[in-house]
Amino acid sequence: MSSRNVLHVIGLIVATPMLALAQTEAVDPGATGPAWSPYLVGVLIGVLSMFTFYFSAKPLGASTAFANVAGLIGRLIAPRHTDSLHFYADKKASKIDWQVALVIGVIAGAFLAAWSGGEITGRWLPPMWAERFGESVWLRMAVGFLGGALMAFGARMAGGCTSGHGISGAMQLSVGSWIAPLGSFVGGVATAMLLFYA
Repeated sequence: MSSRNVLHVIGLIVATPMLALAQTEAVDPGATGPAWSPYLVGVLIGVLSMFTFYFSAKPLGASTAFANVAGLIGRLIAPRHTDSLHFYADKKASKIDWQVALVIGVIAGAFLAAWSGGEITGRWLPPMWAERFGESVWLRMAVGFLGGALMAFGARMAGGCTSGHGISGAMQLSVGSWIAPLGSFVGGVATAMLLFYA
């Protein structure tokens, strides 16, 4: 691909999200739906994944970033134990790599999307959560942290997360990567039913 075509494609990727900003007033995702078109966002994620394969020959994924950061922290606190773990023994050194940068970019991108779509509500508790479990912010944070930890554990057990299996693996028609997001959706629906309707 010539450098001119690369610049054209990059410009298209940067400019296209502006087309999704149909909302001009603040919206409530819980009541009116997201300001950004999920279809357009899905297409952009697919384009990003193709570029990741083209330029770096690596699949898009995020869960290894958490393992690398955990390894860096583990080597500061308990280096002997961390080095004895099978995962870290096979790695020369945990480091801040492109996957860590990707996770930071996802957080920054989510903030920009919420800001540009008028979806920053400034509240800690979604109305549905507050109605079911009360006004305790600490309970919400504890459950969110526990859910994140379970997701990270499951991702490492499955050899990939929703982005690794659901995007990169599914694009390569990996059978396991099609099964993994199906399991995630089934588990998510079952958990939501238990939390909010049981």
